[in-house]
Amino acid sequence: MGIYYLCLFLLSCRVGAVGAQLTLSPQTLTVLHGEEASFTCSAFNTQWTVMVWLLDSKAVLTISKENGVLPSIYPNVTAEESPASRGDSWVFVLKKTERRNQGRVTCDLQGIDRKTAVLFIQEKGNVKVFGEDKLAFKGQPVLFECQAAGWFPQPTLEWQVNGKKVRQDEYNISSEQSGPNLFNVISILRVKAEKSSPVDCLASVPALATPLESSVRLTVVAEVLEEGDDCTLPLVVTASLSVLLLLLLLSISAVFWYRQRRQAKLKAQEVMRFDQSGVGGGSVAEATRGRVNLAYISDVRAGP
Repeated sequence: MGIYYLCLFLLSCRVGAVGAQLTLSPQTLTVLHGEEASFTCSAFNTQWTVMVWLLDSKAVLTISKENGVLPSIYPNVTAEESPASRGDSWVFVLKKTERRNQGRVTCDLQGIDRKTAVLFIQEKGNVKVFGEDKLAFKGQPVLFECQAAGWFPQPTLEWQVNGKKVRQDEYNISSEQSGPNLFNVISILRVKAEKSSPVDCLASVPALATPLESSVRLTVVAEVLEEGDDCTLPLVVTASLSVLLLLLLLSISAVFWYRQRRQAKLKAQEVMRFDQSGVGGGSVAEATRGRVNLAYISDVRAGP
């Protein structure tokens, strides 16, 4: 009889273990360096006592079903009970991720089950289009160079011209490893100057929701003469005629001013010579410049 009850007890324990269920989500998580990472571990149909969280097989946090989160020597980790979970579901939080945290994250319901997820940590670098805004004649080829530095893993680099994605066969990409598992990517884009537009270089990794962007502007000279613009040519002609007319008026004004100034200078010199001749006691003919009054009759009479 004792053996019968013992077998029955062992069988009931086996059935309870089979009926227990443990879930861990998400199964994989990718975040940027410095961001928060969280995983949820939930137990169903079981009476557990201790839940242990491990990072790459190292226990970093312990949760007691009765007392909650126990003190930890790792200040960067914590846990919060999920709402309406009745203490059977906990959210493990890694407050500020570091590259060394990348790896396995395990929820161990001691004596019952364990589940493991994978955490990936990525690095967000910077992106820069070299040089300033560029000026080019219509139809001229223009080169742009962009660098994305300090990324992990190797970033995806793309170009946009006037808001439209450039095909990959229109630019080249080269990469090199820099520092501890960091990558630099350089790309050169060659475009034909057709229309003034912004030129954007975008770099991204999977954990980055919005790509980083660096932009310059391409200004195309003489694009105002594009075919199909009916009002452009008359405007250009009108502007050119206006400039020529303005230059002509300025030239006429300059000539008139010069002649006026020359006449005034000559008149001043003439007056100066006349004054000098009068002071020096010169002859009447010299003073009058040879103009003699023929109607003048001297009143001098001969003596007796």
